[in-house]
Amino acid sequence: MNRPSRDPSEIPILLTTLVLVGGVLLFTAGATICVIPVLLLVLVGFSYQANQAHHQALMRQAYRVPVDQPTGLGDVMDQVGQLVRDCQKALGCDEVDVFVVPGHQVNAYTFGLNSPKIIVLYEPMLRIMDADELRFVIGHEMGHIVYGHTWLNTLLGGMAGMPASLGAAVVFTFAFRWWNRACEYSCDRAGVAACGSMIKGVSALAQLAVGDIDTAGELKRALEVIEQQDDSLESIMGEAISDHPMIAKRIKALQVYSR
Repeated sequence: MNRPSRDPSEIPILLTTLVLVGGVLLFTAGATICVIPVLLLVLVGFSYQANQAHHQALMRQAYRVPVDQPTGLGDVMDQVGQLVRDCQKALGCDEVDVFVVPGHQVNAYTFGLNSPKIIVLYEPMLRIMDADELRFVIGHEMGHIVYGHTWLNTLLGGMAGMPASLGAAVVFTFAFRWWNRACEYSCDRAGVAACGSMIKGVSALAQLAVGDIDTAGELKRALEVIEQQDDSLESIMGEAISDHPMIAKRIKALQVYSR
């Protein structure tokens, strides 16, 4: 197992965020603090129901990857299953369920309150990424699990549907998205540990941003385009309300970490 350390900004940002959100809860709860535990219990219940509904919807349209029991057919799903096992071994990740969803976007995500947590891969990734790039993506998603991000992110998904004042909703959204962005840096480290190559991690991130990249020349041009994000006011403003940092920043963070 070669689990890397978290990005050093993640824990301080989370603690600051929790203090901020706790203050908002105290303020919006009114005169009695007893309301806060009730609000949290309602949040957990709402999140669990939303999580279960999402899982059932996923089961109806997704293909389950045979992680524990390969089919023996040697098809794409068996190959992905082997990649998942490789990443589990590299990161010491517990049991997971992995699904492949049809669609057009190049994306992946993780969710779940209880075990096994669920990793979702969008089908185009299997066509445009090689094995090591997929290991980076799968390892990144497992990073959310091994670092304990998944349960809180699932709760925050439930929080998004909770009735709240406009001011409280704004605080929750921006505060936790700051932490979400820090988590992405930690999980990129996990992705590199899973695939064993910073270069493959960079190429996987580039393909998440621009799509299929077949040659070193295309990768170089893609990185030049991505690099321009740092100078774009639109990208900077968009990052402020996003739960992911700009790809350019993630690539730079990986390069610094690898050194």
